[in-house]
Amino acid sequence: MPMPDKAPDKQLTEADISRVIEMAWEDRTPFEAIATQFGLAEQQVIKVMRTNISAGAFKRWRARVTGRKTKHAELRAPGVSRHQSSTHNNANR
Repeated sequence: MPMPDKAPDKQLTEADISRVIEMAWEDRTPFEAIATQFGLAEQQVIKVMRTNISAGAFKRWRARVTGRKTKHAELRAPGVSRHQSSTHNNANR
């Protein structure tokens, strides 16, 4: 997959950082979705997580996402095209 064309040192707003963290914690949101929305490669997401959450939370997150098929689009089952359930957060739509 080609690297996003945005600069790796792109300044993210606090709202952007919050959303990146939220998306990174979501089991079914692949890193590619974060790259599409924010222009951050997986290593950049890891850096955002490392600098913006506690060390313990970072260790739990890394253990959770390492090797997880749902966090990498190329490892997903071919039929999975959405990163979010159609009923997720229905009250807010």
